Amino acid sequence: MAPTSFNDQFDEHGAWRRQFALRLKLLSEWLKDHELLDAGVEERLRRLETQVRSDKVMVAFVAEFSRGKSELINAIFFAGYRRRIMPASAGRTTMCPTELGYDADVPPCLRLLPIETRLQPQPLMEWRGAPEKWTRLDLDVNDPSQLAQAFEKVSEVLHVPKDEAAALGFWHEDTPEDNPLVNAEGLVEIPRWRHALINIAHPLLKQGLVILDTPGLNAIGAEPELTVNLIPQAHAVVFILGADTGVTKSDLAIWREHLVTPSDSVHSRLVVLNKIDTLWDQLSSGDEVLAQIERQRVGSAAILGLPPEQVIPVSAQKGLLAKVKGDKDLLQASRLPQLEDALAQGVMGRRQGILQAAVAAGIGELRTEAERAIGVRRRDLAEQMLELKGLRGKNISVIKHMRARIEQEQRDFDVSGARIHAVRSVHTKLLREVFKMLGTSALKREMTELTETLRQPGIKLGVRKAYAATFERLRAGLQKAQTTSAEIQSMLTGTFRQLNAEYGFSLQAPREPDLARYERDLDLVERSHTQYMGMGNVLRLAQPEFADRLVRALATRLRVVYESALGELELWNKSAAAQLDAQLRERRRNFARRIEAIERIQQAASGLDDRIGEIEQQEAALDAMQAKLTEITDHLVEPPPESASTASAPLLQTA
Repeated sequence: MAPTSFNDQFDEHGAWRRQFALRLKLLSEWLKDHELLDAGVEERLRRLETQVRSDKVMVAFVAEFSRGKSELINAIFFAGYRRRIMPASAGRTTMCPTELGYDADVPPCLRLLPIETRLQPQPLMEWRGAPEKWTRLDLDVNDPSQLAQAFEKVSEVLHVPKDEAAALGFWHEDTPEDNPLVNAEGLVEIPRWRHALINIAHPLLKQGLVILDTPGLNAIGAEPELTVNLIPQAHAVVFILGADTGVTKSDLAIWREHLVTPSDSVHSRLVVLNKIDTLWDQLSSGDEVLAQIERQRVGSAAILGLPPEQVIPVSAQKGLLAKVKGDKDLLQASRLPQLEDALAQGVMGRRQGILQAAVAAGIGELRTEAERAIGVRRRDLAEQMLELKGLRGKNISVIKHMRARIEQEQRDFDVSGARIHAVRSVHTKLLREVFKMLGTSALKREMTELTETLRQPGIKLGVRKAYAATFERLRAGLQKAQTTSAEIQSMLTGTFRQLNAEYGFSLQAPREPDLARYERDLDLVERSHTQYMGMGNVLRLAQPEFADRLVRALATRLRVVYESALGELELWNKSAAAQLDAQLRERRRNFARRIEAIERIQQAASGLDDRIGEIEQQEAALDAMQAKLTEITDHLVEPPPESASTASAPLLQTA
């Protein structure tokens, strides 16, 4: 059977996400109707819903100039428009990093950030939150010509004096071979825009795909946030070479300095040997042409240190033409379907597996929380049943004595509230210390110290050492936070055990946050920055304004890591507090129900049997509730249905 294309598998992924969101909403309503929606469960539901709804799959396309990168994007994603959408004429077309995505809250538009913003201290992430600083063009998604004309803006350039080009990061006296050409007036050509955001309701973009189209080497190196933040966080990087040239010196520079790290999965890097149609020589036989393509493929793989199957020969131009004209033979000759299949199995297969594993873990913890609440109710009913059956055949004085004992238990329990509050205060105080260790102020101090170190004279060759020292302190901070959270966990476990023994609770300390995985995130961030500090950028790092930009890019990425760690700590805290609140609330209800039952028994001889019958019905209802909870949550962790492709099926079922 034909392999599933990237577009097809993305459709399946989108359908699964929509179905999951609907089922999650039904679960939320069901939990609320049965009073199982405490603060901890509600927070887990909110996070799951946000995780699935906002899940993005970013594919970054990286290449030196004139490798056919924009044409490849047209062929894979936009052939349905029956024409080119991204500018793909001869020469350099993409002058600034361009992101294509979809945000339902923003109308279709192209937003362009002026290149002059590089002279200001704000990182790119902050500029995203200032829409008034961007030049905006509204788009008509039903008019391909208007779209194509608007997208030509990403190719616009300015001509500026050398000193202005140097200030913006495009001119370096120490590395003249990397500098752009100077025109007759002595002016340097630079991009007009620093970054472009395209928001359109393309079917794939609506389902969470983000396409990152990058400029060539000089522009990549000049924008640290692109190199150390956006590209490393892409789920897949498609690196495009020319089939006629193979791996050139500048191609190899991009690959080594920006794209390869020891931690990369081989499946996250695809190399496209584009323009194989330039090798379709009518004076050579078909076998000779295939042999030549194969030699280029194997040779390129060897130079880049990849297995040959990760290098895919393609003709983007012929693939686009074939799709527009409906020419199946030309499409096969272009080999575009093989690339789409690699994207489908590599990117989408792994991304679905990661998301589904996270979803399954979240649903499992959510079900445990809800089951615990059901268990508390079941235990209270069992106690009531035992108590009521013990009253059979007893006289009025025994029943009165029973009521007095229940009321005394209730008073003793109310008095214990102050002790429970004191335990929670100690817990909150320790937790505040952890939040302080991972808060914005702590991170800001580290970034300020790093900036000051990099500004010192003669730091050029000590940049790596300065970064290493910063990351060692960051790791030490995370380890200290982990130690404190372990102390909190130990205290919680002991307190919960004591409360369980004294009051018959079934409290269980939630799983301790694993901050070690955020240390691994720090390792990845450090590697991407250290790699960027190769000899090719030493001279740039000697410039204070460039070093500042790099630190701001680092701070942006670290903030995401630390906010994720804090989010996990907050969920841990909410789960523990919500569990205690729920059992306190159920115990108070239990006292009220026990007293009500005694009153009914005192008022009528039949009250005892009636109450025992009601409890039996309530126990049966809890059994039904437990079964329904299991059914709903089992549905939520089901993998997407198998695709038409047997090749993709195992990937879709990864969990």
